Amino acid sequence: MMLERWDPIREMRRMEDRIDRLWRGFAAEGRPERWNIPLDVLQADDAITVRASVPGVKPEDISVAVEDGVLTIKGAATEETERKEADFLLRERCVGAFHRAVRLPDYVDAEKAESTYANGVLEVAFPKAEAKRPKTIDIKVADA
Repeated sequence: MMLERWDPIREMRRMEDRIDRLWRGFAAEGRPERWNIPLDVLQADDAITVRASVPGVKPEDISVAVEDGVLTIKGAATEETERKEADFLLRERCVGAFHRAVRLPDYVDAEKAESTYANGVLEVAFPKAEAKRPKTIDIKVADA
């Protein structure tokens, strides 16, 4: 028998995955009424950028807001008109409302945020506040 070190974080993640799979099973017709959009959050020296994949959603159907340091992206993907000439064998594309919220670091300037939408990707860029940007300090050599 081999001993394995207990990792409570790993166990919590396993439990969370199991619960997520359980709740997905209750969705009508295998499709959730609300769904989360995948996000990427990138950090550069001068900005934090959030990229959200929202394929097939029109920009006017997306709402982006920042309140109390939390970025909220929500909207709705509409379903195309149902065609009756064939039945679905597999249906994975999500339709309906989506919602995603991300806490922003306190060093971003939400007032100067800019967003763009291209090819199904929403990008929201938050510049870092001047006071919080990393500063390099020159090292002076002391005469011995």
